[in-house]
Amino acid sequence: MAGFLGPELVEQIRQASDIVEVISSYVPLKRAGGTFKALCPFHNEKTPSFNVNPQRQTFHCFGCHKGGDVFTFVREYENLSFSEAAERLADRAHITLEVNQDPRAAEKAETRTLLLKIHDELAHHWHRLLLKDPQGEKGRAYLKERGVSEEAVKKFQLGYAPLTWDGTLRWSRSRKHDPKLLEQAGLVIRKEEGNDYYDRFRGRLMFPINDVQGRPIGFSGRIIEGDASKGAKYVNSPETLLFKKGQVIYGLDKAKRAILDAKSAVICEGQLDLIACHTAGIENVVAPQGTALTLQHARLVKRYADEIVLCFDSDKAGTDAALRSMDDLINSGLNLRVANVPAPHDPDSFIAEQGSDAFRDLVTKAEGFFDFLLRYLHSAFPQASDKDRMAIVHGMGTAVMKTGNAVLIDTYAQKTAHLINVDVTSIRAEFKKTNRAPDFSSGPPLEDIQIPEEDFEPLPYCSSKEYWLMKWVLTEEEEEPLEWLFAHLDLQWVRHPVVKEVLLAALDAHAEHKKPATTLILPQCQHPGAERFITEAVAEAHEFPNRERQCRDYVLLLRDKYIEQEIQHQKNQLVSDQASEEKQLEITRVLMDLRRLKVEPLSPLADS
Repeated sequence: MAGFLGPELVEQIRQASDIVEVISSYVPLKRAGGTFKALCPFHNEKTPSFNVNPQRQTFHCFGCHKGGDVFTFVREYENLSFSEAAERLADRAHITLEVNQDPRAAEKAETRTLLLKIHDELAHHWHRLLLKDPQGEKGRAYLKERGVSEEAVKKFQLGYAPLTWDGTLRWSRSRKHDPKLLEQAGLVIRKEEGNDYYDRFRGRLMFPINDVQGRPIGFSGRIIEGDASKGAKYVNSPETLLFKKGQVIYGLDKAKRAILDAKSAVICEGQLDLIACHTAGIENVVAPQGTALTLQHARLVKRYADEIVLCFDSDKAGTDAALRSMDDLINSGLNLRVANVPAPHDPDSFIAEQGSDAFRDLVTKAEGFFDFLLRYLHSAFPQASDKDRMAIVHGMGTAVMKTGNAVLIDTYAQKTAHLINVDVTSIRAEFKKTNRAPDFSSGPPLEDIQIPEEDFEPLPYCSSKEYWLMKWVLTEEEEEPLEWLFAHLDLQWVRHPVVKEVLLAALDAHAEHKKPATTLILPQCQHPGAERFITEAVAEAHEFPNRERQCRDYVLLLRDKYIEQEIQHQKNQLVSDQASEEKQLEITRVLMDLRRLKVEPLSPLADS
């Protein structure tokens, strides 16, 4: 590993990180014989082709061909470097990383660990104050008024930050935390004069913001005490080493399984709306953290869902929130629908008044995004002029053309034509002209979440015999057959570069009296595409009937093929005009030796 983790520590992390346990914390796995299956988190599919092998500690998707070990999964899923994935797994396994190179990386890793510890401890501290401490009385009263149950308070670990200037600071000093670290975490603010600090969160109901693994990495605080006119209704953690607002969706750690089951994610605006939905048994609900959905949000959601239902208030702010997210969501490839909560409600008050079944019905009957957009454009531009009609056509065209879906494009060309009473041929022509993003675009298009093209770098053709030998070596449990193979197989007989790498690594492992496990061999294979090629072979592996006889037959065939190629090569040399008489005699002797060798039975290699 490049950087700062030694191979012994990497192996320790690997041994402590069971791949089934790790992957099941991200996606639900179902047992299928001796392996586990799931819908692939790396591409959209309807039939599970994602395979996890607990015996080999590998995963492989037969659809998109992603594969590897536990480090690969975390690295790909979380979009991390190998070092960061190792840190994540080490933290999960409670292994202390001993950094021996790159002091800056070591310092960053140590700071990250300390910040996670501070956030976790502070979340527990504020939660305890809300549940039991007299200082949390106003917070408890507010939640009671809003109908938030104690069960929900505990599920989401809600807390209370008292109305003091130094409560968090005093708490941190009692825990011997450096105030500078709290400043880095955005929990305290340095005073303009002097070196002292004051609390960022004061008199607020606290919502821990968790990463996808459920670890607090930031906070959002709603004002409860003090002069609300002088402070923002909500205050969030600033951008920190842990917390990137555009990359975190509130509640995803608790909603991801429900989203996977439903294949749909409901997006609402606020934390209390989300909590109300979860309390009502509607758990596939998440909320962007005080911002429109971003490129990173779309990536996160698409790991779990085929569809997004935007559930915002029906007022202008809610509509604007839906439109700000439009470009990113259209380009994400997710199916989009919009559920407008009728005024004057938000999801929280609607559920309180109408009940959970009514809210489910609202989500189920949510209209398609382009129907919503057409209705919005019609209300925003009431066709008082040609300019209004062109605004409707332009708005619809710029949106629907981004899908690249001919059926959708033609459907909404017809609907737009019908709405503004214009011939559909003209609308189709105008749609084709629209190649600029609409004014309410939130940014550049989001590339579809697919395996990058470079991941499909083609490998050379692999013969069935070499492929079989590689699969067998990677899955063979007994030592004696491997002894025979390594004694009789000359690696120069193997043509495929990845198979040769695997067999060489397996031979090295065997020489060190280790089993040639996939997890041991993968890091030693440097050829592009090796990881996918190897994990696919392991995932396909099954019982090998008559494996010893088949192994002998295949080794013999590889030897004979190699000999035939060498014979042909020598013949070409023999007829070469440049071959001297002495060279011709030497080639003739080599040819005789090769022909004699071909008819001989297999024997152990000279150095075995």
